[in-house]
Amino acid sequence: MASEKVETIVAGNYMEMERESGGAGAGEEAGTAAASSSSSKGKALSSLFWHGGSVYDAWFSCASNQVAQVLLTLPYSFSQLGMASGIVFQLFYGLMGSWTAYLISVLYVEYRTRKEREKVDFRNHVIQWFEVLDGLLGKHWRNIGLFFNCTFLLFGSVIQLIACASNIYYINDKYDKRTWTYIFGACCATTVFIPSFHNYRIWSFLGLLMTTYTAWYLTIAAIAHGQVEGVTHSGPSKMVLYFTGATNILYTFGGHAVTVEIMHAMWKPQKFKLIYLAATLYVLTLTLPSASAMYWAFGDTLLDHSNAFSLLPRTPFRDAAVVLMLIHQFITFGFACTPLYFVWEKLVGVHDSGGGRMLLRAAARLPVVLPIWFLAVIFPFFGPINSTVGSLLVSFTVYIIPALAHMATFAPPAARENAVERPPRGVGGWPGMFAVNCFVVAWVLVVGFGFGGWASTVNFVRQVNTFGLFTKCYQCPPTKH
Repeated sequence: MASEKVETIVAGNYMEMERESGGAGAGEEAGTAAASSSSSKGKALSSLFWHGGSVYDAWFSCASNQVAQVLLTLPYSFSQLGMASGIVFQLFYGLMGSWTAYLISVLYVEYRTRKEREKVDFRNHVIQWFEVLDGLLGKHWRNIGLFFNCTFLLFGSVIQLIACASNIYYINDKYDKRTWTYIFGACCATTVFIPSFHNYRIWSFLGLLMTTYTAWYLTIAAIAHGQVEGVTHSGPSKMVLYFTGATNILYTFGGHAVTVEIMHAMWKPQKFKLIYLAATLYVLTLTLPSASAMYWAFGDTLLDHSNAFSLLPRTPFRDAAVVLMLIHQFITFGFACTPLYFVWEKLVGVHDSGGGRMLLRAAARLPVVLPIWFLAVIFPFFGPINSTVGSLLVSFTVYIIPALAHMATFAPPAARENAVERPPRGVGGWPGMFAVNCFVVAWVLVVGFGFGGWASTVNFVRQVNTFGLFTKCYQCPPTKH
């Protein structure tokens, strides 16, 4: 047992994860980064913009991916919840999301350390969440994780495509939203050429700048506009609306379905532990002021306007915000779709071919985009679809399954004794950690999936009955079409 503990301490220091040549992480991304750092000036420039694996890259990726089009639907959620509940749910789900992202990171480190003790080489292989579950808990957990993760990311990509069409309409209504969906579907298909999360360095940085501008534009524009005449703030008025709004916020802080892929792109994955929490704290500085200001200014009017842009007068500042959000939604589409690309590559047998055959991998990825394109045309319900995905998919993918998987992995005393990551200080050791996990599972199962699933499904069906499937222009002014 003594020698086993010594081995665990070494693994905990990630000696097995780091290469002696520069200390980069053992993996495809680390090898690429090491090569870039010792190459010519041209490759150094490429490394600066293209090859990212630092703590800062991971933070930008998490923050940029966490808040995208949902920034425009949070005022709509506030009108359903009311100001007080809207603020409380953002803080609560932000903290809960950070906790389960931490659990995912712990399980990734545990899995990778065990595999690297067995001399498994990940240089041409990106580890994914379902593989972590398979390695730690077996094929049944793998299958459940694969189903929920892929389905969530599929609809997450659909939502980004819907948002692109919804936003561009407010600066160019020459085409209806369905036509814009066709156009942006073709544009987003170009993400097949981005190899991995390692290559999102400049995009993540720019994406966060874009959402920061948009959030503060919404805040300032709402305050400058002032309250509309006769404004009312009746939320929460109906239970269906209340839980629909709550599940949209659950969805907002459930963007860590790509945590494993982001960690695998890091040179030193052990430093991820608090990155998602830091990203969430920054995101709250964007979501709370913008949603609060918009709800203060427009009140119940937001109940019929799921996109915040629709209520603000057209100005150069609004047009700039729309364009920036379009670019960011392209980036977020890539974030959501890249793990699906990896799964598909592994299924058709081209994933381990390495970076030298990127054109082959890109061609193999194209079929993944087609169902996303099709679903975005069928269900163009920007706003209500977020809550439905949040309650039925996000609740399991990034809250319930990680908490249950963590408890199942460390239930045996030997697993706790030899765990690479010990419980954080302040939670009461393993009993405290298990208690928090049980609370997360119970809360999300009852409130998120139960009440939230009921409410969001009722609201979604109402949108289908009102507008119909394949509707050409969801929530467009009737005079236009």
